[in-house]
Amino acid sequence: MSQVGETTARALLRRLAVEQAECRVPSLTAAIVREGRLAWFGARGFTGPGADGGPPPTDGTQYRLGSITKSMVAVVVMRLRDEGRLDLLDPLAKHLPGTPFGEVSIAQLLSHTAGLTAEPPTGWWERTPGLPPDQLLALLGPQHAKHRPGRRFHYSNIGYGLLGELIARLRGMPWLRAVQQEVLQPLGLSATTERPRAPHATGYAVHPWADVVLAEPEHDHAAMGPAGQLWSTTADLARWAAFVAGDTGGVLSPATLAEMREPATVDDGDAWTSGYGLGLQLTRHAGRRLAGHTGSMPGFLATVWADPADQVGVLFLANTTSGLSYTLTTDLLDILDEHEPRLPQQWRPSSADPALLALTGLWHWGPKPYGLRLLPDGGLALTPVGGAGRASRFVPQDDGTWLGLDGYYAGETLRVGADHLDINTFVFTREPYDPQAPVPGGVTDWHA
Repeated sequence: MSQVGETTARALLRRLAVEQAECRVPSLTAAIVREGRLAWFGARGFTGPGADGGPPPTDGTQYRLGSITKSMVAVVVMRLRDEGRLDLLDPLAKHLPGTPFGEVSIAQLLSHTAGLTAEPPTGWWERTPGLPPDQLLALLGPQHAKHRPGRRFHYSNIGYGLLGELIARLRGMPWLRAVQQEVLQPLGLSATTERPRAPHATGYAVHPWADVVLAEPEHDHAAMGPAGQLWSTTADLARWAAFVAGDTGGVLSPATLAEMREPATVDDGDAWTSGYGLGLQLTRHAGRRLAGHTGSMPGFLATVWADPADQVGVLFLANTTSGLSYTLTTDLLDILDEHEPRLPQQWRPSSADPALLALTGLWHWGPKPYGLRLLPDGGLALTPVGGAGRASRFVPQDDGTWLGLDGYYAGETLRVGADHLDINTFVFTREPYDPQAPVPGGVTDWHA
C-alpha cells in the first residue's frame, strides 16, 4: 500500500482534527488516494447513537453519499450511450414520453443545463419518504421548467430523478439494480448500499447555539433516489476516487470517462473555478483540474475529488447536516503537495517512426511559426512558438489522417501533404507562405 510519511500523516490528521473540533462535527473521516491506492486515512469523533457517542469511525463505517450518487447514475447513462441505446442529444421524450420536459436532451440533464426546477414539487424530499416514479411524474408540469434548455447551469435534483427513470425504461430494471450490476459490483464497491447497514454513522443536525444534536430522519426516496440515495464507506469511496482519476476497471472506456470530466458548463461566470461535466462536478485549485462531486443529505456531508493528471484523490465523509468547510479537501491536497510533492516520471528515450520524425520541427501558418513535436504515445502536438496561439494534440487514424484531441482543432482532421499540413483548410508550410505549397491568399513575394 502506498503510504504517506509520518510527518505528512501528522499534518493531515491535525487539519482533520481542527475541522472536527472547530466545526463541531460529530464524526469525520478523510482519505488520500495515490495511484489507485489508499495512502492515508484519518478519523475523529464518534458515530452515535447512545449517551457515550457510540464507536469511533473506521474506513468501513457507512455514511450517506448524497449527490455523489448522481455520478454513479451518470456512468450507467454513459454506458447506455456507448452501447448505442441512446444519444446524448436525444430529447427526453424519445425515451420517456409524456413528460412536460420532452424537449430537453440527455446531455442537458446530465450537466444540469436543462433548465428544470431544482427540487420536486413535494414536501422536503430529503427528509420525507419518496414517491414512486409514476406519481412523481404526474406532479410535474410546464411550470417546473425555470430556464430555457441550455441557457445556464441550474442544479436540478429532479433532473436526476428523470435520469433514473430513463435507466429503468432502457434497462428493464430499477435504476439501483443497474447501478449495482454495472458500477458497484465491477469496481468492488461492496459496502455501497441503498440503505444503511451496520456499522454506520447516525446522521445529526448540530444546534447552532448549543453543543447538542438532533438525529435526522432517513428514508427510501424512491423516484428521487438517483439524486442522493446511496450510502458508502471511506474505503469504497477511495476506490471511486481512483475510478474518477482514470482507473475505470472496464466499467467505462478511458475516452468516455474523459468526456464526463470535460466542462459542459460553468457555475461561477467568466473566470471559472467550478463547473459541471456529464455527472461530475469540476473545480480548479492550485493548478489542479479536479473532478468528482459533493454530497449533502440531512445529517450527512461528503466530498470526493480526483486529479487524473496526478493520479491523486481526496475525500471526506461526515455525519452533520451543515457547518463543514468545503476547503477541507483542497487543504489536505495542499498539505500533501507541501510535504510530499509528486516526482515526475523519469524521462526515457523511445523509438519513433522515421516518417513521423521527418514531420517534426518548424511549420508556419502564414507568417506565424509553430512547432510540431512527436509525443511518447505516438501522437503529435502542434504548438505556437512563443506561447500565444492555437495549440492542439492529434492522434493517428486508420485512414492516415490525424484527429485533433483538444484546443481549437479538437475533432478536426489533420492531413499530411507532400510539403504542407492541412487542418480543415488551415495550411501549415515549412516556410512562411511557401509559394510551392497550396497556401490560400495569393502571397507570392515578400518585400520591404
